[in-house]
Amino acid sequence: MIKQDDELDKLEEDIRKLKNKYDQFFNGIMKLPPSQERRNIEVYLHEMAKQKMRDNTRRFRFNTLLTRYNQFREMWARKTREREEGPLDFRRRQAALNAAPPPPPPPPAAPRVTSARADPYVKVAPGTNGEEIRKLYAQIETEHLKMGKLPPITIEQLGQMVQKQGEVVRSKFNVSSVAFRIETVDGKVKLKAKRLQE
Repeated sequence: MIKQDDELDKLEEDIRKLKNKYDQFFNGIMKLPPSQERRNIEVYLHEMAKQKMRDNTRRFRFNTLLTRYNQFREMWARKTREREEGPLDFRRRQAALNAAPPPPPPPPAAPRVTSARADPYVKVAPGTNGEEIRKLYAQIETEHLKMGKLPPITIEQLGQMVQKQGEVVRSKFNVSSVAFRIETVDGKVKLKAKRLQE
């Protein structure tokens, strides 16, 4: 029995000494934390926890020492973080962790035009030469380059798109001329067509 009480007395004394060393470390008296002493105590605690303590008084005392040590560990961890991050950063981080969760994001807004301004319409009449297509392609190139990308289509593909869309608009509205412009909506470059009244 004396041996067992000696074990707990030694544990209590070791925890008290370790706390004093940590106090000295946080006050700048010691340059490094007492890591080796802390490891020794944790090994000792682990070994004692594996013992079957039949004596209720002894088990209660051991659990009390273990609780106290765990409180010290939490305090040392908090003070170490404060030293590394600065008290203000640590308090801000804790406040952020304890804050209420952010509100859900708002529903997506209607598409918005993100190019600086809508490019002017380019008139494309049946049988026109490729000058208008080149103008439109230059606008497509400009918009893609602003986003750091190359156009995903060739000038020939653009010409086919313009011809196809032009035919649809001409037959739908019974006009001979159609105008096109390029605009960027939410990061996507689009070709817009409109009929021209004769």
